[in-house]
Amino acid sequence: MPAGDQKDLHAHPVHARLQRLTRPLYAYAVCQELILLYPVYTLLFAHHGLSTTQISSLFVIWSLTSVLLALPTGTWADLVPRRHLLALGPLLTGTGFTLWLLAPSYPAFAAGFVLWGTGSTLVSGTLEALVRTELDHRGAPDHYTRLMGRTSALEVASAGTATLLAVPAMAHGGYTTVGAASVTVCALGALTALALPEQRPTTTPDQNPHPDPGYTATLRAGLHQARTSRPVRSALLLLVVATVFWQSLEEYIPLLASDSGVAPATVPAVMLLVWAFVTIGGLTAARAARWPRPLLGLGTDAVAIGTYAGYAGLITGLGHPAVFTLFMLPYAAVGLTMLAPARNTT
Repeated sequence: MPAGDQKDLHAHPVHARLQRLTRPLYAYAVCQELILLYPVYTLLFAHHGLSTTQISSLFVIWSLTSVLLALPTGTWADLVPRRHLLALGPLLTGTGFTLWLLAPSYPAFAAGFVLWGTGSTLVSGTLEALVRTELDHRGAPDHYTRLMGRTSALEVASAGTATLLAVPAMAHGGYTTVGAASVTVCALGALTALALPEQRPTTTPDQNPHPDPGYTATLRAGLHQARTSRPVRSALLLLVVATVFWQSLEEYIPLLASDSGVAPATVPAVMLLVWAFVTIGGLTAARAARWPRPLLGLGTDAVAIGTYAGYAGLITGLGHPAVFTLFMLPYAAVGLTMLAPARNTT
């Protein structure tokens, strides 16, 4: 038999074994980001009378939830089936959105962010762990990078699609239509999570000669690297600053557009333009994938809390344009640092 035919015979079973995983995985990725509320929820808060300071405090609650639940949710992922956690995550998020629609007020918005933060924390890392375990079980661990790359691409495309769809949805049905569509997508995400296959480990930690070091040990190792390695410290600083200030300022873009006279129904179009440029930047930033990531989640959440608080404190005296510009300055510093020639450490 020709070598090419033999290769096809060996490749086909692997592809068939992976379909049971990839189909619900890709569907789940789409549901994670196809949320029409994303580009307009800050406008929803402002529409119901919340000030920028109050909105900033909601973002602090959101970030604090992620920080406080990082450790316990990591433990739950070892005790509870991962696909159940992946299903619970979007259900909690959808419940939070429902609260926003049915009882639009500061307490409901705060409760919704607690639910959303909890759901996001349950999903964070859990999906990657499930995919890696399933690929090992199917004898295809080398497919991990390819599958997760496609998953990330689908998430980016879904976020852009949601922003695009939010334009006509806002024009025809307002926040009710956008919110109802978002809740529906969250419910679909929970169903797709339950369709994911999952192989649970059959050995106990005492039986396993190489036990999982866990969140605490991983955090300790990351702190050690950051303390002893100057390149790691520099990379972490750049990543935290770049990531935090984008994620934080992104939340204020709808309010900035609204204050500049853009109609609420048109704000998603503004967000779509911003999203397009961010996507282009992401596609040209392949080098970042090789940077170390032991402390990124913790670092970004911690700095984000300070960013939201600082924005809230300055907004009353300076106004949106000035504060937004001020908080863009760290990007200039990051850019100058990146352009500086690397020093030879050998």
